[in-house]
Amino acid sequence: MIFKRILIVLAGMAVAAGSFAADKGGISAEMMERLRSSYKNTPSDRAIRNAMGATSIDKLAANADVSSRPADAKMSHRVKSSGITDQKSSGRCWLFTGLNVLRSQMMAKHHLPELKLSQNYNFFYDQLEKSNLFLQSIIATASDPMDDRRVQWLFQNPLSDGGQYTGLSDNIMKYGVVPAEVMGESFSANNTSRLRSLISLKLREDGLKLRSMAAGGASKKQLESTREEMLTEVYRMLALALGVPPTEFTWTRRDASGKAVDTRTYTPQQFYREYAGNDLKGDYVMLMNDPTRPYHALYEIDLDRHSYDGENWTYINLPMEEIKAMAIESIKDSAMMYFSCDVGKFFDRERGVLDLDNFDYASLMGTEFGMNKADRIRTYASASSHAMTLVGVDLDEAGKPRRWLVENSWGPGANGGHLVITDPWMDEYMFRLVVNRKYVPAKVLDILKQKPVMLPAWDPMFAPEL
Repeated sequence: MIFKRILIVLAGMAVAAGSFAADKGGISAEMMERLRSSYKNTPSDRAIRNAMGATSIDKLAANADVSSRPADAKMSHRVKSSGITDQKSSGRCWLFTGLNVLRSQMMAKHHLPELKLSQNYNFFYDQLEKSNLFLQSIIATASDPMDDRRVQWLFQNPLSDGGQYTGLSDNIMKYGVVPAEVMGESFSANNTSRLRSLISLKLREDGLKLRSMAAGGASKKQLESTREEMLTEVYRMLALALGVPPTEFTWTRRDASGKAVDTRTYTPQQFYREYAGNDLKGDYVMLMNDPTRPYHALYEIDLDRHSYDGENWTYINLPMEEIKAMAIESIKDSAMMYFSCDVGKFFDRERGVLDLDNFDYASLMGTEFGMNKADRIRTYASASSHAMTLVGVDLDEAGKPRRWLVENSWGPGANGGHLVITDPWMDEYMFRLVVNRKYVPAKVLDILKQKPVMLPAWDPMFAPEL
């Protein structure tokens, strides 16, 4: 009898708890019944369900009126590019993009028939510098609690193979560049996930150790000494997986026929100064289109950099029309640009086209997707995800852009490894552009004199390109 009463009491508690959950926003049995009855399972629904059971959503949502047309990659203005590269299974698009822009300049400046730069060389130092950025930031925040937002963010993001332009410029200006034949790709350079995860695991362990030492009263000198020991282990891991970066090398310059013209020994820094020499920091301006914030203002994102002593991503926020005007001037002057966007949206990979009309998800799903660009940014539905090289634009008779062309780093494919971007897509999903100062109006350059508004590392605009 007592046992039966206990069961009755427990059953009553369960019912009460269920009612309580429903009152607090849970899905009650009544609501579930309404949801079930709302789905009518019409013949049209059954046909769609049958199709979706065996076919991708993108295939079914493909707009036949658009997908049946071949991609139009003809541009009224186009910068001559230097051959398609392939980042393979790595997040190094930012590095490939920057080096593609750089090698094009070097080839034009010195009339080189061919030049490939080593991504692996600069990637080695990128991963070492980012590891130091994490460890030094842990020391700097050692007195903050573990649940502090900044400390949490550091441990959540100890290392990434993604990045952005300031990381590229800091890296090259400090370490120079080398030809691809001097330090070739390795398996781990082309497939970065396992190496990144192992170094990240080690860094998290090291971060806890540094915090424990600081809590125990370790001196600044002791912490710095331990940090260097930790970096020694990271260096070894990188050397084993990527190879040891050269401190000097001998390289032969050849003419178009392949005849040797000049053979010299360089350091990577000397090679950069002789064959490029431009100031990747002072000569270029970083632009952003972020409609969630006021335009014509300067912003900086905390910890959005690749090295502890480097520069954060600091950008001028501008309307798209102003950014596109500068891009057009640059292309007309045969200067390609570092460009990044949310490449995964409305992307027809088979045709190599980014077009808002590629897919009709609304008709397939029977609903509308009504957020604008600002809404998508605020809700983390869209952000800069991939860097490419902007090389062309097609202008109409009035000088307005119809479409754009970017050089990608995914190897050969549709359009010879290039992607065609319609102008409406550009407005919705383009985020970042790096342009030479000479194409930037004086009134925009004046914005650089402002004190930047500092944004936290977890801001939606912190989005390493992969």
